[in-house]
Amino acid sequence: MRTTTGRKPRVQGARAGQRPQKNTPFRAPAKKTQSMRQARPLAQEALQVATPRVVDTTNSEKLQKVLADAGLGSRRDMEALIATGVVTINGDVAKVGDRVRANDMIRVKGRLVKRNFSQEVDAPRVLLYHKPAGEIVSMDDPEGRASVFDRLPRVQGARWIAVGRLDFNTEGVLLFTTSGEFANMLMHPRYRIEREYAVRVQGELTEESKEKLLKGVKLDDGIAQFSRVEDIGGVSSNHWYRVTLAEGRNREVRRTFEAVGLTVSRLIRVRFGAVLLPKDLPRGAKMELSEEWVKGWINDLKAGKARGGVVPEVQERLTRNGRIEKTQAADDTKTRSGLRAKAGIGANKGGRKFASRKDIFDKGYEGLAESKKRVKKRTADKTIERPARRTNKRYA
Repeated sequence: MRTTTGRKPRVQGARAGQRPQKNTPFRAPAKKTQSMRQARPLAQEALQVATPRVVDTTNSEKLQKVLADAGLGSRRDMEALIATGVVTINGDVAKVGDRVRANDMIRVKGRLVKRNFSQEVDAPRVLLYHKPAGEIVSMDDPEGRASVFDRLPRVQGARWIAVGRLDFNTEGVLLFTTSGEFANMLMHPRYRIEREYAVRVQGELTEESKEKLLKGVKLDDGIAQFSRVEDIGGVSSNHWYRVTLAEGRNREVRRTFEAVGLTVSRLIRVRFGAVLLPKDLPRGAKMELSEEWVKGWINDLKAGKARGGVVPEVQERLTRNGRIEKTQAADDTKTRSGLRAKAGIGANKGGRKFASRKDIFDKGYEGLAESKKRVKKRTADKTIERPARRTNKRYA
């Protein structure tokens, strides 16, 4: 029998008092029993009293450090890689700051990372490359330009990590290492490692502009400051200067000169820390530093010695006259044999005239040593107030 509304009549249940079933593809929810009702508050109580997982930091290391030590890149690059979500620890997606143990399985894009558990204290491999202009410091370039990695030798079970970067048109010292930890040490601002550049500009620096470069100029990403600015000559409108700074931001030297109205036409990095550019290492050539040399350099870097290419910390104290005296921390610039190193800053005689590879690297690590003439010139450039000399009134 059809109704006037065209709807089907309700189907009566088999049992008295039973609700009619709805026409739905989903199964009706099961009735909650007394045991299920009691289990819910117990589960909620267990979640509330659950304690967070405690990670043993004594036998663990940070994930980005482990990946860097495996030769996958620097710590900064590894932090960016972890943030993309392609790194897993025992099947779980890792995040920046996670710590791992020796038995944890680390995978990057599904590939297992081989970790080096050797307890040997061998120095990392360090390669000095004389970068020419026209090469990019990157493994992948969308424009297909020549890369510095194309000239590097292959290493088994590791990879070369570039210590910082140089612009496409910048030449000079470019270091590579197989240790991510050592690369992080060389690039971290905490170690204050000097970079020295030979800069050719169009025009000449005035005394006012030179003072600005030493005190600091404001850039888009902060204050940029040179610790030294030296005139090394030039002809016509092209003038050469040697500048030193303790950081390596993107195009920092070029942008700093542009801030005082000068354009850099050529830029050569002639020193990175204690590593000088040898005069007999042609552009595009490379050489590997000896293990003994690298160990000696690492010891000086950790000790903060100036002969390792570290900027000495400036100490301030108030004199009796009420003036502030600025002095640099004392440092032992002597070598292990008690003699001053022949190679180093004092061996530089202008723009790119340096000692040879034999004088710098083949004699073992001796670090940097300034000549007396250069020390006198450097201290004279800085206006340091010194206290008046005490006189004995009895014999005055």
